[in-house]
Amino acid sequence: MIVCTPQKVAQDDAIRAVRMFQQLNVEVLGVVENMSYFIGDDGKTYDIFGRGGAEQMAQRMGLPFLGAIPINTALRANGDAGKPTQNFEAPTAGGEALPAALTKLVETLRAQVNLAALKQGKAKPTLSVS
Repeated sequence: MIVCTPQKVAQDDAIRAVRMFQQLNVEVLGVVENMSYFIGDDGKTYDIFGRGGAEQMAQRMGLPFLGAIPINTALRANGDAGKPTQNFEAPTAGGEALPAALTKLVETLRAQVNLAALKQGKAKPTLSVS
């Protein structure tokens, strides 16, 4: 998984990382845009580093885009307190946006891991009916 912020300089580093992994025959599961935007205490979003650059880079490179993760003060506080799982709970994550983005990332990453396992013959498809 390649993680980068939206800016061009971060994309350039991420592209070099992708190419290195490709030369080493290491499968890249996808790209995550970290600090995609900032959510202020006022609830407004701010594109401090721009937005969407990592997604565009993933498209150009033919890689799955796994998600965009915002940043807010709760993310920093929870990390500093050693409680990163609180970022998955709206009351302690500063609202719904961060938990929703993290949950979507986890689900998308899980799907990419399953696809990679299928490609490598390490898993078999399953069907669940409910």
